[in-house]
Amino acid sequence: MADDLLTVENLQTRFRRADETIYAVNGVSFSVAPGETLGIVGESGSGKSVSLLSTLGLVRGARSVTGSARFMGTELLKLRRKQLEDIRGRDIGVIFQDPMTSLNPTMRIGDQIMEAMITHQYTNRRGAFARTLELLDKVGIPEPRARFKSYPHEFSGGMRQRAMIAMAIACEPQLLIADEATTAVDVTVQAQILALLDDLRQERKMSIILITHDFGVATNFCDRIVVLYAGKVMESARLEEFLVRPAHPYTLGLKASVIEVGQRGRDLVPVPGMATTVTEPPSSCPFAPRCSMAVERCHREVPPLRSMGQGHAVACHRAEEVMARAS
Repeated sequence: MADDLLTVENLQTRFRRADETIYAVNGVSFSVAPGETLGIVGESGSGKSVSLLSTLGLVRGARSVTGSARFMGTELLKLRRKQLEDIRGRDIGVIFQDPMTSLNPTMRIGDQIMEAMITHQYTNRRGAFARTLELLDKVGIPEPRARFKSYPHEFSGGMRQRAMIAMAIACEPQLLIADEATTAVDVTVQAQILALLDDLRQERKMSIILITHDFGVATNFCDRIVVLYAGKVMESARLEEFLVRPAHPYTLGLKASVIEVGQRGRDLVPVPGMATTVTEPPSSCPFAPRCSMAVERCHREVPPLRSMGQGHAVACHRAEEVMARAS
């Protein structure tokens, strides 16, 4: 849509490994509207992080990145490195998966948060110091003035993640990308971080893209969900539609592998098989080898991403049957 904050179309990312090509992202398309929370869900290796990092010029060793990624009308894939650096941190904030490796172990936490504001000329040094104390308090870190001087190893995992959030929102970005932001923390801290992100979204009217392998987290936090598998979009829908009328076998598998509140006694049903690395251009449904509903057509023809109603799209030859089974 014309008023979307970020629109990604036909994104493709390739890597070279020894004598073969890795097809990591294969024609991914999605968008996020102002103030919306979009969940990008899938197993490890499905292309979730690579898709978003490709749009920001943060993928190392990529053989090629093609397609389109328009942020507020600006084509990100055509920008020079310095132009992308101006957008990252200022207009787009990123919370990386592992704060221990993302934070500089030799710099004080406060200085790292200040650096983002000074680099992007958000404010002067005095203003950056005052705002850093405000941010540390905002994200729930006690005694901000004392903690300003702490180093990353002196923080717990949850506090390091909160510091990463403070750094990501320091310049008041319009889009926040949270890459597995709750993976390395326990369930209690996870709930606190998600509540904090939602409060910040509502307060600042910013959009959030939540990258996660946790289907339960996505369905409890996001307005809309995109399911990726083998670097392709399997299904995309508003949350309500996604929960009531799932149309892809992989989506059904993800739902069955999670136990929600009130489902005590139900068995977990894992998705059979393992995700594989894609080393050839897709020529069939990538999920077919693991799919209980696959037919001969699924093994010889790539299903197109087709509409199943307003805002609901799925890449499955048997989507209507899947929806009937789910209802």
